[in-house]
Order: sequence, then C-alpha cells, then structure tokens
Amino acid sequence: MPYLRRIALISTGIAGSLVLTPLPAAFAAPSATAVIAEAYGGGGNSGATLTKDFVELANRSTSAYALDGYSIQYLPAAASASSLWQVTPLTGSLAPGGRYLVSEAAGTGGTTALPTADATGSIAMAAASGTVALVKSTTALTCKTAADCAADGNVVDLLGYGTAVVREGTAAPAASNTNGVTRAASLADTDDNAADFTAASPTATNSAGETAGTGDGGGTGPTEPGAFRIHDIQGSTRISPLKGQSVTGVPGIVTGVRTSGSKGYWIQDPTPDTNAATSEGVFVYTGSTAPTVAVGDSVLVSGKVSEYSPSSSSQSVTELSGPTSTTLSTGNALPAAVVLDASTVPDAYTPTAGGGSIESLTLDPSSYALDFYEAHEGERVQVSDARVVGATTAYGEVWVTSKPNENPSVRGGTVYSSYDQPNTGRIKVMSLDTTNAAVPAANVGDELSGTTTGTLDYDAYGGYNLQATALGTLVDNGLKQEVTRKQHNKELAIATYNVENLDPSDSDDKFARLAEGIAVNLNSPDIVSLEEIQDDNGATDDGTVTSDATLKKFTDAIVAAGGPRYSWRYVTPENDTDGGEPGGNIRQVFLFNKHRVSFTDRAGGDATTATTVVKTKHGAQLSVSPGRIDPTSDAWTSSRKPLVGEFTFQGETVFVIANHFNSKGGDQPLDSRYQEPTRSSETQRVKQATEENAFVDEILAADPKARIVALGDLNDYEFSPAVKTLTDNGAVLTDLISTLPANQRYSYDYQGNSQTLDHILTSPSVTHYDYDVVHINAEFADQASDHDPQVVRIDVKECGK
Repeated sequence: MPYLRRIALISTGIAGSLVLTPLPAAFAAPSATAVIAEAYGGGGNSGATLTKDFVELANRSTSAYALDGYSIQYLPAAASASSLWQVTPLTGSLAPGGRYLVSEAAGTGGTTALPTADATGSIAMAAASGTVALVKSTTALTCKTAADCAADGNVVDLLGYGTAVVREGTAAPAASNTNGVTRAASLADTDDNAADFTAASPTATNSAGETAGTGDGGGTGPTEPGAFRIHDIQGSTRISPLKGQSVTGVPGIVTGVRTSGSKGYWIQDPTPDTNAATSEGVFVYTGSTAPTVAVGDSVLVSGKVSEYSPSSSSQSVTELSGPTSTTLSTGNALPAAVVLDASTVPDAYTPTAGGGSIESLTLDPSSYALDFYEAHEGERVQVSDARVVGATTAYGEVWVTSKPNENPSVRGGTVYSSYDQPNTGRIKVMSLDTTNAAVPAANVGDELSGTTTGTLDYDAYGGYNLQATALGTLVDNGLKQEVTRKQHNKELAIATYNVENLDPSDSDDKFARLAEGIAVNLNSPDIVSLEEIQDDNGATDDGTVTSDATLKKFTDAIVAAGGPRYSWRYVTPENDTDGGEPGGNIRQVFLFNKHRVSFTDRAGGDATTATTVVKTKHGAQLSVSPGRIDPTSDAWTSSRKPLVGEFTFQGETVFVIANHFNSKGGDQPLDSRYQEPTRSSETQRVKQATEENAFVDEILAADPKARIVALGDLNDYEFSPAVKTLTDNGAVLTDLISTLPANQRYSYDYQGNSQTLDHILTSPSVTHYDYDVVHINAEFADQASDHDPQVVRIDVKECGK
C-alpha cells in the first residue's frame, strides 16, 4: 500500500537566524512491478522529431502485470484548485520485463511517427514540466499535492518533472521539445524522481519491442565506412561496449532478411578480426517496416546500438535500431558459415556467476557452449545431417542436435540427466521467412539430411536458434507409437496420463486419440490417474467446478476405442484455487475398471477436508476415500492437491496417490543471463514432496507392508530435490523411472531435451512389478498430449511376502 511520509518543519541556525525547511515531498511506496519508464511532452513541437507525446511503462517483475481498468493520468506542473487530472484508459497487460506504449496528443511538427501504440489518448502534455501517474482506476484523481497523491491507494507510480508540484521526492529534470525524461536502464524505483530519471532523447518502445524512428534499412547515408566495425559493436562480452551510442557507416554483407514479426536483416563483416570472442554479425532492426535490402547486398548501415532482451531473465540481442543504409553493391558472395558440430561446440554449457548475471564476463567460446553461440550471434552458421531431438511444433520450429553422440535416447532423442549438462548440441531451427521452405513436420529421430544453413539468432523461447535460409532434406526414421502389453489376470495395472487441459469443448478427435492411448497403447489399465481434467465448461470462468460431463465424454470415447466402461472418482476443487488455465479448474481423477478392481468409498472428503490414516487390526485405511492430502496447507496454494484413493484388487488393499505438483512457471531458463539459473518454483514442490512423504510414512507406520503407488505429473526430474524429498532418496518410495536404462528415462520433450516430469513411485512392499513408459506423444509432431503415459503392472499377491 502507498504510505504517507509526514511533512514537518525542522530548524537550522544560519547566521543566528531561524530557518524553517520542509522535509522532502511525500511519495508512494516503490513499485516492484509496473513503473513509468519514460515520458515525453514535446511531440509535434518546434524542433521535435516525434509527432506525438507519449508515456512508456515498464514491468520490473517476472510475471505479467494486468492493466485492464488502469489509466495514465496527467496534471499540469503548477496545479491549481481548478486543475483537473486528464485520463487515458489502459487495457491488456505488461509482459514480464516488457514495455507498454501510451500515445497522447499530436502536434503540428515532427517527422517521425511513434511505433504502434498499446493504448491511445489525447492528452496534450507540456514539454518542460508536468506530472504523470499510473493509476489502478480510470476515475480521475483529485489530489493536488504530493502528500495527498501519495496517500491515494490507487496511485501505482508517479513522475513529476521540471517544476512539477506533485512528484516523488525531488522532481525529475525539466524536459524539452527534443528531450523527454527517462528512467535508468535498471528500472530502479527509489521514489525520488530526480534520482530515478534523467533528461534524454525520447525512444518510445511498445510491447512488441518496436521503437520510434525505426527505419526500413534504406535511405541515404555515407559512402565510406565509419569508425566502427561489427566486432567493435559486439565486443567480447554479451553487452555491446557501444550500447546507446549512434554509429555511422558500419560495413557488412546482408546475410538474411526477416519480413515478418520483428522485421529487419542481418549483416556480417566479410573481413573478421582475430578475436574469437567478438561476433562479426549483427541484426539491423527495422521495426514494423519491411527491409528494402536483399541478401548479398554490400551495405553501410548507420543507427543506434541497442540491446534487446526478449524477457526479464533472458540474454540480450545486440542490434542496430533506427537504421539508414547505403547499398554499395549487390549479388556479393556471403561469408562462410560457421560449422556447428562436436568439434566446435564445447561440452560445458555455461560459465557460472553464482546465480548472478554473466553479461559482464568476457566470452570464452572455446570452453562454454553459451559463450560460443554468443560469440557467433548474428553470423551465418550451418549444421549437417542433423538428427531431430525435438519434434516440429505448431510454430514451425524443430530442435536438432549438432552432436549425434551426445546422450542419445533409445528412440533418437537427447536425454537430459543433470542440471549442469543441458546438452550443448541442441539448437532450434526455424525458417527465416515465408519466402523460404517451411520446416517439415519431423519426429524425434528423423534427420535433416545435408546442410541446414542460416543466421544465428536468440529468442525467449529456447535461446539460440538457427534462422534457416536453406534446410536439409527430411529423412523419416519411421518412429512408431508404442503399445504396451496387456496385464496378466493376476497383475494390477496402474497408469498415469496427463491429458493436457481436457474439457468438453475440445475436439472429438482429441478425445478419440486420448481414448485410444488408454484403450490400445496402454492396453486398458485397471486404474488410470488422469491429470489436467478440466471442469465441464473448460476455461470459461463462471464458477463451474464439476467435471462429470468431461469424464462422461472421455469414458464414452474409451469404450468406442475398444476399452472398458471406466468408473471415476475425484474431489471437486474450490473455484479458481488449484492453478492451471484460468477458469479451467483442473484436477486429478481416478478411472477404474470395476470388473477388475473395486474402489473403497468412505464419505466425507471435499476440497478442504484432509484424509488421514487410520490404523486398524487389519492394517491401514483412509478416513475418507477419495480424499486429499492436507489441502489447506500452504504447500498446495494455487496448486493441485494430491488425490488419494483406497482400492481392492483380488482381496488386497492398494493405496493410490494421484499427483500434479506445481508447474515450473517463473523459473529462469537454462540459457538465462543469470547462471546458474534460479529454479524459484522448486521451493513449493519441495514443500509438496515433504507433505506427501509424511503421509506415506503414516501409512507405512500403520502397516509397514502397505502397497502404495504414488504417481502423476510431478513437474520435476528424477534427480531433482523435490523427487528426492518425496522418495526420501529411495528409502520410502522407489522412483521407477530410475530403474530403467539411462537412455530410456524420459516421458516428455522440452526444447530438444528428452526428460522426465511424470513418475510412478512404489512403496518397499511392491517388489514384483513390470514398468513401462509408453511413448506415444512427446516425440511426435502430431500429438494428443505433450506427455507420454506410464504404466506399472504389479503382482499384488507376491508383494509384501
């Protein structure tokens, strides 16, 4: 909440006089999320370049910040009793680490339009002085003093510049027709406008990363090279030593042109220096305007050196923005492509900074893969006969490896087996432009035969990637979906399957394919733990929490696929409390074949009532079934609560715990500029694992020979602290994925890493079992879910002897 700094008078003795001095002005509490990043009121005035006034917002946090119902408000510098705050409503949201542009009134001068604004108003801001506020309301403020505005709980951030009376601390410097006021690049908010802002040329960046004045790469410029070459701009660290400076006449050959999305082109110097740490390629960003240059043009480019960070924790891309260029000649030969293979890409992934930023570290491309890729950012690269390790996505992207012998899986992927080795040969390939051949639909184990060539870029969705101008030829490796064997009569088959936000609005085809996975590929297990079953109207957020319509449609589809008529049990969640897609109310569900296994129903379970372990003369039993493990514990805040059920198979009791631990959302990526990356979501999963481990201990205390199967999507790896906590390092539960050969330990594929998020764990008495990960989704371009199911077949009679 904003707070009020008390206004007081203090006395100081000067030449025997008593001087009354006011304490600094009141101000609102510093914002850890949305802040005002820049304001400019000289748009369209005499001498101005930009045609409009604007306010730019920034998000300091790692989460999206909703702006619906918010506003930008403006008050003249010398606010009088009759002065009114002017209001521009906002919509949408601020992306993590992102920007948001609010355009205001236009003047009659200026030559350069703002990039596409995220919100538009008509406030005529004064050039030199004024007050701008970010307000979580569209009702005009009424405060006219700094103290009163600080006390208004709707004020998120406040900027007073020039002679503004309403401000935080001391006002920011006066602006002008050619200067706005800009917050420091760190986005620090000390609640003192003078400390946080400086007067500077306006830049105006929108949520797409487009800036004012971005050219099309054409125009007129010098005909002789300037003082700087590309390697001078790139430097030997991740941040350009020339960041923020304007450069003139930078020579290069155009190696790739992007006419969609963030438009621009790459240039590369055909005359490199001798420093392996300095890249010879750079991206020229033309914003919303398609470039006018062509591949093979020899150009001299002038522009401003900038660093674009796709997200708050990602590395940045060095760019030239607001460019003009002179084309000297066309049809030139392109610089030779850097070969990506086992001899060039280091085995070590990244240097460490103890969790801090590696941006200031000198690149060591011979030692670390991330340094190697950064040292070739923007250059032409190639990979030959590349094996596919991540199937083609809906976005037309495919992951390949330049190292065919790096941790290969049994079916052609690359297995991720430790935090410190994320497999350095992986690289994402996408077609550079619509004029090039599209990336083919490829499955894991297929091959892009021949040479795939393009420019090396970086984005927030996987890090370094190859923007292909030439693609290898797809060779189909013939990957097939697996079908597991049928359980024997004496075996109890228990499976887990994440069905990816299933609800009745999904297509009949999705239902049919998921149903076939259970009836055919899993061969109709006796019990199935389902994750991500949504409520009966899916993502519509209207209070609906039941999922019987979803389950009726799904079990009908299983029957149609040749499976049994499954019964189901679940605990209805409270509305909007368990995370997942907003309004979807995902939950775990037990399906069971009542002709093979019976469910022990004990009434009393609901969303907030915990099931407990009851010790009887016959062993352990649950107080309620189905039930939840300690659902009111903060371990399960905004996350799915474990579903526990008591089953009977051939006269023997089996306890089944269905899980869906909290997601990895918010974790810093493997390629983060912070190394080692922070896994912030892990803290909650360890808490969840601790809770469930204690519950398992209670069952085993009541009956040391109890048959327990805990399974589901744990959203973590077999080597993770959470899974080690849940299993007590294997002393209480056995993680069955760890019993497989290393090249088979996966059920999911993310960014070309075959990995395990789904698990089946068993108690010590479960000694006679047959376990199988059934690969039907994760390795395929065409998939019904992004997870592969698993099944364990247990000889219950033999267990516990």
